[in-house]
Amino acid sequence: MNAPAPYEPRVPSDSMPPGRAALSVTWAALPFLTLGYATPFTFAAAALWRRSAHLLVSAAAYIGVFAGVLYLLPGIGERDGTEGTVGILLFILAVIGCGHAFLIRRRVFDPHGLSGVDNDAVVERVRRQRLLRDKARELAASDPRLARELRIGRPDLPREYNDGGLVDVNHAPAEALTLLPGITPELALRIERVRAETGGFVSPEELSALAGLPPALTSDIADHAVFIR
Repeated sequence: MNAPAPYEPRVPSDSMPPGRAALSVTWAALPFLTLGYATPFTFAAAALWRRSAHLLVSAAAYIGVFAGVLYLLPGIGERDGTEGTVGILLFILAVIGCGHAFLIRRRVFDPHGLSGVDNDAVVERVRRQRLLRDKARELAASDPRLARELRIGRPDLPREYNDGGLVDVNHAPAEALTLLPGITPELALRIERVRAETGGFVSPEELSALAGLPPALTSDIADHAVFIR
């Protein structure tokens, strides 16, 4: 059975925590929801927060448009064309400003793309996998028969025991051997051939020596291999 494909965000806000994503959408919608009257304040607040030249210029432009609206409002009904001009300026503030805000909301609320990253969880997962491998090796050393029944180191077979990603060099097929760090399909076939000739290996060092593996791979292989006899 193939493992499910990793989740990939469908929209930009997917990689942000729900609260931050909701806040970014609310911020971007304010120009439209307030008919443009909040647009200069929306961008000015973002500019002060992020100290971005783009946001500073945008805020200045929207403040200028807003100042034009305030200047023309008292003259509506007194001068021809004033109402239409105010309508255009408000359209710029409400619609253009809202579209602009939605385009840059990710840059404002997640400028480095790190809000959805949880490195501590990744580190903890790797440490747990390492601990599982150590425990599985201990079990294999003390009770090889049980280890074989649990299919430790056999990612090619269905099993329930979690060995943290071990590969049994003495029994796993070539396809599974390629899961070891640095082991190419060609090296896996070589290991399989040498294993049939010698009856198996007892350590990463012996594996590297008999199969002629690059010495640099020995330590990496040792972390993921088990040698069940």
